[in-house]
Amino acid sequence: MSADNPTRFNLACKKEITMTGLQTLFPRSSFVGFDHLFNELEWTAKHANDHYPPHNIIKTDETDYLIELAIAGFSKDELSVEVKDRTLTVEGEHKSRGREFIHRGISTKKFKRTFRLSEHVQVHGANIQDGILAIELKYVVPEKMRPRKIEIGHCEGLTNDTTRSNTKQLLNETN
Repeated sequence: MSADNPTRFNLACKKEITMTGLQTLFPRSSFVGFDHLFNELEWTAKHANDHYPPHNIIKTDETDYLIELAIAGFSKDELSVEVKDRTLTVEGEHKSRGREFIHRGISTKKFKRTFRLSEHVQVHGANIQDGILAIELKYVVPEKMRPRKIEIGHCEGLTNDTTRSNTKQLLNETN
């Protein structure tokens, strides 16, 4: 497909409206076993316009990430950070201190900001400094998925002893 032929390009990118009313680029009816992937994409699309409070997502090295949220005006007691079902939720609710404002330029409205985490991402802590809430994340590869060395010449439970067998082991071997 090329962008040179707009009609053909538009047909290829035609969106399907699902039963939930959401538009998707690819029809679910063409994919079997990918429900979890479509659910993740729909969740992302639903939360795409969540812009408050402003935030940064920083990759600090190969396995570490940092989410920074601008939370000026909120104290530690007015914030909640929780992880449940691979969703990191940060909530803030400002408690009025009874002050009378002539001008209010720093927003302290109630918020709930969510981040969907990858299967192996763990939250390692959170800290507030200079009006920034920093949440440390780490991608931890499970032991069973880590690369491991295989020792050559050693098999557990299996032997390579063909002396007791009368079956041919090599193509050019004769009895």
